[in-house]
Amino acid sequence: MGSRARWRQSWAPQPLTPLMEGPGPEMQEEGTKKESSWEVIREWFRTQKISPSGSFSQSSSSFYGTIHAKTQDLRLLLGVLGCPLAPIPSAHDPTLSIHIKDTPFETSTAKYIIQQYLAATGCLKQQKDTKNMYATGMVKMICCETEISSGKNVKCLGTRSSENGCFVLWQMQPGMWSLELVVGDHKVVAGSNGKTVWRHTPWLGTHAAKGPQRPLRRLIQGLDPKTTASLFTNAQCLGENRIGTVDCFVLKVSADRAAVVERSEGPAEVIRHILYGYFCQKSGLLIYLEDSHLTRVPTQDNDTVYWETTIGSSIGDYRDVDGILIAHQGRSVATVFRFGELSMQHSRTRMEEIWTIDDVMFNVPGLSMDHFIPPADIFDNINSP
Repeated sequence: MGSRARWRQSWAPQPLTPLMEGPGPEMQEEGTKKESSWEVIREWFRTQKISPSGSFSQSSSSFYGTIHAKTQDLRLLLGVLGCPLAPIPSAHDPTLSIHIKDTPFETSTAKYIIQQYLAATGCLKQQKDTKNMYATGMVKMICCETEISSGKNVKCLGTRSSENGCFVLWQMQPGMWSLELVVGDHKVVAGSNGKTVWRHTPWLGTHAAKGPQRPLRRLIQGLDPKTTASLFTNAQCLGENRIGTVDCFVLKVSADRAAVVERSEGPAEVIRHILYGYFCQKSGLLIYLEDSHLTRVPTQDNDTVYWETTIGSSIGDYRDVDGILIAHQGRSVATVFRFGELSMQHSRTRMEEIWTIDDVMFNVPGLSMDHFIPPADIFDNINSP
């Protein structure tokens, strides 16, 4: 009862797009306009101006303008890298036996690679089921660098200033998780009760996710091998590739058409969301993860703007935790690319996150479903007729 009361806060639900998954279309009437998660990134691009002469300038170089720019940088970082979701829902238990009859070669090969991954991480020989997990970690987020191009003019703006932070992550099967992430003076809280995914930020309030329930991307970056394996259960093997000097098998999964349509909102159309996993041929471990998300948005002047978000994560420092190999550090590089069909102007923003895991614990006593109850307004909305 205490946990439920703690979450009974009056937060207004709005659509959640944790991977900047679709610019919120501007309302026709200014009085009814609501800020969406895409407003953060759109505000960032508005601060990077191109003069009629073709020269570039930032909105303000004053002391207060610099503070505003740093705030926008951090909001953009947290919007893209704070709590993005995986492209697809988790599948069935990946430790079940493989059935390769009438299965395409690319799919059966991927299933074999995933079984090797489960064996390498220790999941196949684990004696007891993992009911829940707790993890804490540190993050260093490096602010944005933007390249703006207009015809022949190209300019790079921004500095590589950084902010340090920390996070606490709880997970409980099936499909429940809770994340608290604090960076600088900003805090992001997100969670899932197994049916609904939500997020709260101070500048956007609370948002409920559209589309199928999907796992937190931070979990599949080496923290939860079983969830990672379940995402690639029906993957295709694309062949071999190298990450640095390491030979890897490359597996690919993508959200189906029905799922991306369900995640579209208004005129903003989600076109695709693809996930690639690079599994080391020698160790069998996942060492690199990349996902690419593309959204198309028509503008008022009949132009079309595309927003492509790509996140690539290097994963390493695997350590044994109760018989399971867990990755304890990594680096994510995100790129947000904005371009149009008719306009020659495009913008590309790059940002980074370096993360380390301080502590991991399985089967925490006393953890219950009450710890994953959504905020009150979302909870009431779900149960209303």
